[in-house]
Amino acid sequence: MKNRFNILAFLALVLAFLYMSRFFLQGWIVGTISIAFTLSVAFIAVVIFFENRHPTKTVTWLVVLAAFPLFGFFFYLLFGQNHRKQRSFSMKAIEDEEAFRQIEGTKQLNEDQLRKMGDHQQLLFRLAHRLGHNPISFASETKVLTDGKETFANILQALRMADHHIHLEYYIVRDDGIGQEIKQVLIEKAKAGIEVRFLYDAVGSWRLSKAYIEELKAAGVEVAAFAKVRLPFLNHKLNYRNHRKIIVIDGIVGFVGGLNIGDEYLGKHKYFGYWRDTHLYVRGEAVRTLQLIFLQDWYYQTGKKILNPTYLSPILTSMKADGGVQMIASGPDTRWEVNKKLFFSMITSAKKNVWIASPYFIPDDDILSALKIAALSGIDVRILVPNRPDKRIVFHASRSYFPELLEAGVKIYEYNRGFMHSKLIIVDHELASIGTSNMDMRSFHLNFEVNAYLYRTKSVTKLVSDFVYDLEHSNQLSFELFRNRSIFYRLIESTSRLLSPLL
Repeated sequence: MKNRFNILAFLALVLAFLYMSRFFLQGWIVGTISIAFTLSVAFIAVVIFFENRHPTKTVTWLVVLAAFPLFGFFFYLLFGQNHRKQRSFSMKAIEDEEAFRQIEGTKQLNEDQLRKMGDHQQLLFRLAHRLGHNPISFASETKVLTDGKETFANILQALRMADHHIHLEYYIVRDDGIGQEIKQVLIEKAKAGIEVRFLYDAVGSWRLSKAYIEELKAAGVEVAAFAKVRLPFLNHKLNYRNHRKIIVIDGIVGFVGGLNIGDEYLGKHKYFGYWRDTHLYVRGEAVRTLQLIFLQDWYYQTGKKILNPTYLSPILTSMKADGGVQMIASGPDTRWEVNKKLFFSMITSAKKNVWIASPYFIPDDDILSALKIAALSGIDVRILVPNRPDKRIVFHASRSYFPELLEAGVKIYEYNRGFMHSKLIIVDHELASIGTSNMDMRSFHLNFEVNAYLYRTKSVTKLVSDFVYDLEHSNQLSFELFRNRSIFYRLIESTSRLLSPLL
């Protein structure tokens, strides 16, 4: 494998040089520029080679540079530089780890209940704590919210009941019907003396009007944009986005899941129709972790550190336990690919079944192998995806993985009632993860994400029943269907898959 990889890298460099050197014959000036540019491309290729990336991603970058030197050069400057990521987020990682020590006491309080779990479950939650620094809670209530109508009704009700503070963190915020309704509630609460902080992603919410933001600020709401991008080709932050959706109210109530703020999530988009998504209402001890995640992201963006007992004091310790709940953040500021490793652990430890829903399904080699091995071992592996694209290249890349999964015995379903946007994994009907992370490389490697990991809660039972209901509104795909598809579609899917490590 190593020799074949070295050959591919060498061929890519040679092709890039030959492509550019042909311009030398057109004149001294053009030739000089061409040679300089060729050396730049070659330098980037060498950098990629020695960064010790995953071989699949390395080869993909080299192929792009060889085939499209000009496009590949700027595309790499924009999206491909690992060393700049490490420099940008290394301090955030240190700050986050220190901050999470403030709730380390929760780990000791819950150690006895953790030991009552089965061996595989213990290992998963200990791994989650090791990677994400956040302890499991046995003093939290959760409730699954199955679409935008139910989610926003619960969010608006909770916002109106806020007594001390409201913290919101979102990837996409629209200035539309539901966006206006939430804005008005925030303005009312801010004018009533409630602390309101609002963090939105600068790229995900690039269409959000300046008037919307200024109206919030005028009412006393503190607003910040995460990782603004002023000069895209000189600012690598364009590639590392805050994909989290978090609400924390008074440090007691929280929300996390797949829904952004916009009317399409209420099913009002003509193309998508009904928007099938999953969100989670949380009350109790586990909310402190969501609070910490928000406060650390707020500190990273604004420089304002507000870690104090007012926001992080122990709460509701007398609540009845409803299984275990663990909130885990992942992103380019973490040393490990946290959610990927936890998903991998869940899949490989399954005894009976693995059920996955993801709107963007682009697994890397590790997850792909784990799913195929599980299915070949007799585990009931089911994957639920949309039957219509909102990102065409991702849609076709996803379908390129289906034949080998189907051949291994994985059951794949396409949701046909609307657009499937839920992001969850259920194992053995007792473990589940629900949150913002898709089953794709962008969520694993590039985005800031947050997921709730649940153990034997009523919410896991609800997720199972919802999944079964969704399958009734889905079409099961067959291996024969994909084996007989046209060369045209195979070409589109293969090309999309080739580029998938860069998506």
